[in-house]
Amino acid sequence: MNSAEEIHKVPSLQRSKYFATVALVIAVMTWICLMVVAHFLPEYRWLIHIFMLSAEAGVVGGLADWYAVTVLFRNPFGKIPLPKLLRDHTEIIPRNKARIAESMGRFVQENFLSPQIVQRSLQNTDLSLAVGQWLANPKNNGHVVQIIQQTVPKIFEFVSQDQIANFVQNNSVQWVRSTKINTLASEMLRAVLENDFHQDVLQRGLDLAHQWMVSHPEEARELSRTLFKELGVWKLAKGASWIGIDVQQRTIDSLIERVESMLANPEHPWRQDIEATTHALMLQLADTDSEASQRLNSGKDALLDSPQVLNFISGAIAILCDAIKTDLMQPDSGIATNLQAAIQQLGVSLIQNENVREVLNSKMVGLATNFSEQYSDKIIRYISERIHEWDSREMIAKIESEVGGDLHMIRVNGVIVGAFIGLILGLIRAFVENVL
Repeated sequence: MNSAEEIHKVPSLQRSKYFATVALVIAVMTWICLMVVAHFLPEYRWLIHIFMLSAEAGVVGGLADWYAVTVLFRNPFGKIPLPKLLRDHTEIIPRNKARIAESMGRFVQENFLSPQIVQRSLQNTDLSLAVGQWLANPKNNGHVVQIIQQTVPKIFEFVSQDQIANFVQNNSVQWVRSTKINTLASEMLRAVLENDFHQDVLQRGLDLAHQWMVSHPEEARELSRTLFKELGVWKLAKGASWIGIDVQQRTIDSLIERVESMLANPEHPWRQDIEATTHALMLQLADTDSEASQRLNSGKDALLDSPQVLNFISGAIAILCDAIKTDLMQPDSGIATNLQAAIQQLGVSLIQNENVREVLNSKMVGLATNFSEQYSDKIIRYISERIHEWDSREMIAKIESEVGGDLHMIRVNGVIVGAFIGLILGLIRAFVENVL
């Protein structure tokens, strides 16, 4: 609870105590005044007795409710010697603090943190949709990006770029070194092949290659010349040009023709060869002892053992951190703009893609259920321990500030209800004594 609410509740409690005390004092004064009036007006004593009984009942009701409210928090008798039966039933809340702690812990566990409750509650809620709607709101994603803009530069100021570079280098290098990269590569290829994503990538790659060769003939010839030199057939190709055979152009034209045929025919043999080769590579990489896996892991270790590579990583990280910090500090930050667009697009995608939401909801339900199974006992124990550690006076003050106002208004009701019941009883008594 914030301080404003505390300030509001304390006057409310004091006001309720004031009303209750005033009501009780009025009832007592009315009762005394009626006794005096009855002494001086004996001819109206029967009527005055009706109101006296009402006042007496109001006093009794007010005192009874005062006692009931008071013994919840403290002992109203002080050091007065009383029978054990009465004393044991005062200071009810402080005396039962341990039992209250255990009861609250069980209540929270049984009604909020049990795996069955968590699973049933989350299954009836589309959490991913709620997250998507929240992220798609420009006000929300703008607030997230604003927090990132304010926080990340401060982190870079607090932690030097060299420290970040050394941390990333040391931890990432150790992680990559201990990771069998062949397994990771095999799983990535499997995901690509099983979702036919490779066909889209291949189609796009062939289309780009075709456009480049058609629109850049001079660069294509230079590339073919370099290739012929590397293969050691450049002199042969150059000699063929003396007799009117342009080997370079024929090679380029033949390659363009092949690319066009692959673009036009999804079942082209070369496409099938590429897919078969990729599938075979995936299977080889899945086997840690295969030659392809060993070459890949050996190449990885060789790179990690190279001082030049490590220095390049450190330098790149330092440059990247400085660039990110500088950009985020700009009012028109490109990173912030792109990040906000990405967050909003993520929210829109979650809203539109029901299948993705089902998967995410299932994962979140599983995580929350596992969390409740593993940590609910610790959470309940923590709650109980904190309640046990509360100072009794502090606990009483806290409870009174929360519900004391309503409890003391019960005292007002006790006076009013008691007086009303006493009035009814007085009327019945007068009727019986004077009419029957």
